[in-house]
Amino acid sequence: MSIGERGSLRQNQLKFTFIRSLRFRIMVILILIGIIPCLVGTGMVVRGYRNRAVSLREISVKNQCEILRDFLTTEAYLDNPDSDIINNELSMLSNIYNGRILIVDSDFRVVKDTYDIDTGKTSVTKEVVSTFTSGKGTSSYDDRNSYILMTFPLSDASGVAEGVMLVSVSTNEIVQNARVLENMGLVIVVLVMLAVLFIGYFLSGWLVKPFVRVTHAIEDVTDGYEDEAISVPDYTETVAMTTAFNQMLSRVRQMDNSRQEFVSNVSHELKTPLTSMKVLADSLNGQEGLPIEIYQEFMQDITQEIDRENKIISDLLSMVRMDKKAASLNIEECAIQDLLNGIVKRLRPIAENNKITLIMEPMPEVYAEVDESKLSLAFSNLIENGIKYNVEGGWVRVSMTSDRKYFYVTVADCGVGIPADQQEHIYERFYRGDKSHSTTIEGTGLGLAIARSAIVLHRGVIKVNSKEGEGTTFQVRIPLKHQR
Repeated sequence: MSIGERGSLRQNQLKFTFIRSLRFRIMVILILIGIIPCLVGTGMVVRGYRNRAVSLREISVKNQCEILRDFLTTEAYLDNPDSDIINNELSMLSNIYNGRILIVDSDFRVVKDTYDIDTGKTSVTKEVVSTFTSGKGTSSYDDRNSYILMTFPLSDASGVAEGVMLVSVSTNEIVQNARVLENMGLVIVVLVMLAVLFIGYFLSGWLVKPFVRVTHAIEDVTDGYEDEAISVPDYTETVAMTTAFNQMLSRVRQMDNSRQEFVSNVSHELKTPLTSMKVLADSLNGQEGLPIEIYQEFMQDITQEIDRENKIISDLLSMVRMDKKAASLNIEECAIQDLLNGIVKRLRPIAENNKITLIMEPMPEVYAEVDESKLSLAFSNLIENGIKYNVEGGWVRVSMTSDRKYFYVTVADCGVGIPADQQEHIYERFYRGDKSHSTTIEGTGLGLAIARSAIVLHRGVIKVNSKEGEGTTFQVRIPLKHQR
């Protein structure tokens, strides 16, 4: 299998993985939307039934026990616990509600137990004590053990509790019914889940179709149809995706065009000195007996072309270094006025050779966190451009001011100026004011591109103000503190 085929297979695998993942997520969402309400609803119904059933059971038991309590009081059961009629009533009530009844006298002795287990024993539970103390009955529900516990005072004519009827009623029947309801709810949840899975499978496929079209469109672009924009307006999401992709594609095209233009310009700039050297060398080789002066002249021309080639390569290397991230900056505190003084001192002989007056205005002491070598290269290119693109007897003025956040450097000249329609292109690589890249003025067309890159790396700003035939002013603003 070839590399291209493996790449295509890998791409298809990624596409299918994406589609499957998207369908799976949609189905999971649909299942959750269907199941969670069912589970919550089942839980609410079961709890509601249980609470309601227990409440009704409490009311029913309470009514029956109050009637029985009055009967016990009237018949003075505590004095005659062997009454067959009352004992039968107690046993019947206990059987009806699947419960247990204890009759406790004032000495906390159990005089009657329908289970015949604790008769004659002492019962000092908190419910019994509370009933004797307050003279009022109690009622509670033990959810863990599933029974209702109620107490009723057996009071005399003055209202003093002489005994307590303790009733415990099982709610196992209610619990079992609740479990039946819960199981029925789970069955319903399972049926709903199966229905949602069936519907979700087809619905997810329908929902995913626009995204499949997006992936197919992107595949077409990657296969070479990069001149066409993609459009899938089915959903807001697909519109956003395709819009972002088209913007990225447009940016990639621009970068590709820029790269092609850059390669073309580099080839042109590097080839020109080589062509000149070859012509000069061929001329020397093709003629015999030339005077030494001619040889020297040709060798000087070849040396100049070599210097020009070296200048182009140096500028290209500087441009590559400028393209690196800001993390490559060697930040140190630097005296900006000393940096500018050093640049002006170094370029003054070049200015004098071109009959240009290089003016350095008085500057305040300014210290900033910068990469001295990169910033020095930027300002050198700006000042050197002012010297090269000037008129005989002209001037170049360098000045600096600062505030609490920034320092500002201005490089102004009275040279040839830059036409308004060309000012937006001056920072492009190899751009030299005309499409033919005239070599009337020596240079590579990289100076301003390098300067701008160095300034941008320092989170700075460069602006130009120029009028053809009236000179150019570059204004640079750079933060005093390096912003990481």
